[in-house]
Amino acid sequence: MNANKQASLLVQNGRIKTMAGQEFIGSIWIEEGQIKALGKKLEVPAEVQRIEAKGKWVLPGFIDAHTHVGIGEEIYQTEGDDLNEMTDPLTPELRAIDGINPEDEGFRDARLGGVTTVFATPGSGNVIGGTGVVLKTVGNIVDRMIIREPAGLKVAFGENPKSVYGEQKKMPMTRMGTAGLLRQALVDAQTYLEKCEEGKTDLEKKPERDLGYENIVRVLEREIPLRAHAHRSDDIMTAIRIAQEFDVDLVIEHCTEGHKIAEELAEYGYPATVGPAMVNRAKVELKEKSFKTPGILARAGVKVAIITDHSVTPIERLPLCAALAVKDGMDPEDALKAITINPAEILGVADRVGSLEVGKDADVVIWSDHPFTMQAQPEIVIINGQIVKPEG
Repeated sequence: MNANKQASLLVQNGRIKTMAGQEFIGSIWIEEGQIKALGKKLEVPAEVQRIEAKGKWVLPGFIDAHTHVGIGEEIYQTEGDDLNEMTDPLTPELRAIDGINPEDEGFRDARLGGVTTVFATPGSGNVIGGTGVVLKTVGNIVDRMIIREPAGLKVAFGENPKSVYGEQKKMPMTRMGTAGLLRQALVDAQTYLEKCEEGKTDLEKKPERDLGYENIVRVLEREIPLRAHAHRSDDIMTAIRIAQEFDVDLVIEHCTEGHKIAEELAEYGYPATVGPAMVNRAKVELKEKSFKTPGILARAGVKVAIITDHSVTPIERLPLCAALAVKDGMDPEDALKAITINPAEILGVADRVGSLEVGKDADVVIWSDHPFTMQAQPEIVIINGQIVKPEG
């Protein structure tokens, strides 16, 4: 992919929806990869390249808050599958960044579909799977694509970890075992942290460095949240119970049965990344999957992001997933927030992406129509001030 670098761009005469409370016919001035100005009328130098957007919708690049893009490559079964280190149920020392191939076709599909930022995370085969990373969807060196790393510690409840390790005759074989292992890991990390503090004044008490505990300590100190894979309502409540016990931040991943406990989730205040719903019922936990769930949660007051779980659902179908949520009762504005500013806030990167505002990254997509209409196409995609669609 040859990104067509542009030092200065003006997207003009488009219907701009900022996702920061404004909608107007006007222009966006892009300079050195950031939004320099936006408004109904802008005075810019004559040499600025102009992109005509009359009759088009102009929105921030979409954000998928839960994917396996780059770490679980679609067309490579064994060679490109780096989702789970399923030799130990507790692998907090792992980092998704070390398994991501920036040349995975999923990145290309994402940016050509108007998705400019993703959270890439380990899979859900382990009780603790490792840390995830927030990335732009353009680049050939993953280190240069990073927005935030680490951005969360993946943990999993329900069917997946117990099915993996039950077959190996290891713990966990039950939901109780999953919760028990996670609690013990958190307690052990608390002890490690205490020893590290003591070691600052007494070197003899300083523990040997442990990369896994270091990542769990980041959770305990609320630098990053637990990202808890939980489909069933009882598993969601177990995740919340543990988060409350240890006073840590939490994001509920998938939240398939969240509609059953929407009011309770709103009371606790934890956000939810909801999906994928555009799949078959491949396991019992998905029995009640529905595109109604994100709307029910949003109306209850839960901060919701709609996700594809790519490659479970192809990442370029993220706007279609949001449109189907609207079809099933979600407010259209809430659905747009669920793929723009909400995931940016959930991921802790709203200072850079998720809305069109002065000083933020110039991730801008020009749509032929409102993105929730079936005929809509992302005609021009700009990431970091570079035009990446049409491809050069």
